[in-house]
Amino acid sequence: MPDAILVLNAGSSGWKFALYAPDSDMQLDRGHVAIAGPNTEPEVLDAILARSLATLAGGRLVAVGHRVVHGGMTFASPVRLDDAVMSELTALIPLAPLHQPPALAGIRTVQARLPAVPQVACFDTAFHRSQPEVAQWFGLPRQWTARGIRRYGFHGLSYEFIATVLPTIDPAAAAGRTIVAHLGHGASLCALRAGRSLATTMSFTPADGLVMSTRCGSLDPGVIIYLAQQHGLSMEAIERLILHESGLRGVSGISGDMRELLASSDPRAAEAIDLFIYRISREIGSLAAALGGLDALVFTGGIGENAASIRERIVAQARWLGEFRVHVIATDEERMIAQHTRRVLGLATAS
Repeated sequence: MPDAILVLNAGSSGWKFALYAPDSDMQLDRGHVAIAGPNTEPEVLDAILARSLATLAGGRLVAVGHRVVHGGMTFASPVRLDDAVMSELTALIPLAPLHQPPALAGIRTVQARLPAVPQVACFDTAFHRSQPEVAQWFGLPRQWTARGIRRYGFHGLSYEFIATVLPTIDPAAAAGRTIVAHLGHGASLCALRAGRSLATTMSFTPADGLVMSTRCGSLDPGVIIYLAQQHGLSMEAIERLILHESGLRGVSGISGDMRELLASSDPRAAEAIDLFIYRISREIGSLAAALGGLDALVFTGGIGENAASIRERIVAQARWLGEFRVHVIATDEERMIAQHTRRVLGLATAS
């Protein structure tokens, strides 16, 4: 078996992993491991490393590439990991509390188990650094913008992958105005002009924008002030509310899983789905305004790829924008990370 690059994609509830040849996009293995409870990440990572080495059967890992959700303003492209980089990424944990800690835990575990293997961080925020400054600002005093309080955007590796493959599927859309809907446990939209991010729905953290599985999405900041001042909720309680208890789960009172809601006859499930579609439809209008029109709408992510009834309703509500093409494209963040890892480390360019 040849050598390989291991890709680790840390999520808030589990890990995706994949093995790639070091000199091409050939995939050697792929999998997903759910995290059963707290403090199980090292065990999960040890199992992934053991499986990877067994798959290689005498070959070796030449590199490990990681999805890291937040790169802040410092990291606008993938970077080789070292102690200084890790220190900066650790400081960004408050901006992505669900996703940054497991990614950093994975990096530290690999460093402890395989200290000679180089590691590369690939950032979900990096793809959106192409946006104009005005698209990244909040209406706050400039000193706060200078301190990093701005719209970063996320799901960038997924959007970058779609932008990479779209020219072979719809060259006109790739060169023009496209909205990509990454709809899954986390959900967002991105406006692409000629394959570059122009605007997106997530902002300072991955909690903003669309209604998601357990996240509320866009929320008047006055609600947070009200909950704290009038109901005595602590910041920890508010964080739990908006990240874990809201969204489809909170509105339906049933589940945050779209499959369960679609299968349910409970009217609350239908109402949660209606809200999910309504918010997406409003934001499509907003992004189309930023683009100056729409040539194509692309669906990706677990819901976007698999829930045909959701896609049909979203497309129907967007028809006021005129004629546009619709595509369903399976995203592949792991392949994108492998390609970036090869480039950063000077390995052979992907075929």
